[in-house]
Amino acid sequence: MFSFKKFWSSVWEISEVVIISLVTVFIIRNFLAQPFLVSGASMEPNISNENYLIIDEITYRFREPERGDVIVFRYPNDHSVFFIKRIIGLPGDRVVINRNTALVFDGEKEIKISGPVNGLVDTVLGENKYFVVGDNRYNSFDSRNWGPISRSDIVGIARLRVFPINEFGIIKNGL
Repeated sequence: MFSFKKFWSSVWEISEVVIISLVTVFIIRNFLAQPFLVSGASMEPNISNENYLIIDEITYRFREPERGDVIVFRYPNDHSVFFIKRIIGLPGDRVVINRNTALVFDGEKEIKISGPVNGLVDTVLGENKYFVVGDNRYNSFDSRNWGPISRSDIVGIARLRVFPINEFGIIKNGL
């Protein structure tokens, strides 16, 4: 025999599960981590086009970004567009790129950035400003083109590659 009481009890139980699941996903996606699909070859050979990454959004609530971190950020000229690049310059640093050489002066020492770099840049980074470049420096649209990015534009640090499966693993940070 059909019972409306049992029916509504079942509907309420299913609704509770769905609501709790949606709230959990919302919290994780908006405050802890989010997926990111790479579009383009600017980070090759380390990160390739169509790699699916997990971005950690919580770390930078407890510490500042560091040189060598691979980050996802909002493009300074259009906040609806996201980029993935590596930080080479921190606030207060002087970044000098002269044709094929990139040097960063952090006040105490000179840091040579490995790999070929094209372009001409000589800039001192202001407070809360970061200089970012792609690992594939000859095919990267980055701070050499639009200048430093603001701390407020940084979404998070790339932590994990989940696709393609044969490349599953932790994203290497550092220079």
